Amino acid sequence: MTIAPQKLSFSEYLTYINGTEIPYELVDGELRPMSLGTGKHGNIIHFLTLELSNAESSSRSWVVLPGLVGIRSPRGRRWETSRIPDITVMDLAQWEAMENREAVIEFNEPPPHLVVEVVSESTRTDDYRSKRNEYALLEIPEYWIVDPLENKVLICILDHQLYDSIEFSGTDRIQSPIFPNLDLTTDRVLAGKR
Repeated sequence: MTIAPQKLSFSEYLTYINGTEIPYELVDGELRPMSLGTGKHGNIIHFLTLELSNAESSSRSWVVLPGLVGIRSPRGRRWETSRIPDITVMDLAQWEAMENREAVIEFNEPPPHLVVEVVSESTRTDDYRSKRNEYALLEIPEYWIVDPLENKVLICILDHQLYDSIEFSGTDRIQSPIFPNLDLTTDRVLAGKR
């Protein structure tokens, strides 16, 4: 006999403790453990975090955060969903306002400027389909899908609650509306090294 997993509300998710260090996303009320990914996956996240942080304009007060912020999602009808992107770029003031509460961007708060997901075998469908739809509905202006499995980077740019995407590969220079002065090629991003 199979027992269906217990569904959690968003408030139950925020206080959920299972005694391990494993982070969980909440998807339609169900906890989904987030795997650590490969070393390459981690290298890409680390590399992009540093590059995006260094590319910031002095006139912007943004912060680039690797896997530290949840984003409530409109997915599902009855149960809640909260995603934790591999990288989130958001206003520094908004991040500082989370100092004494859960680091989750709520529905009534401005969306982040950019989120990045690095594809792995276990996240491929979610990264390309589910998260793409959810992030568009949340009106996140730019969504990067970094795919080391297919050796490409997809930059999704919001247009009327849908993403138009541009694919980059090889020595293509990444073109980002959020970071117009970014000087990165796809192969450097996928190598995850300076």
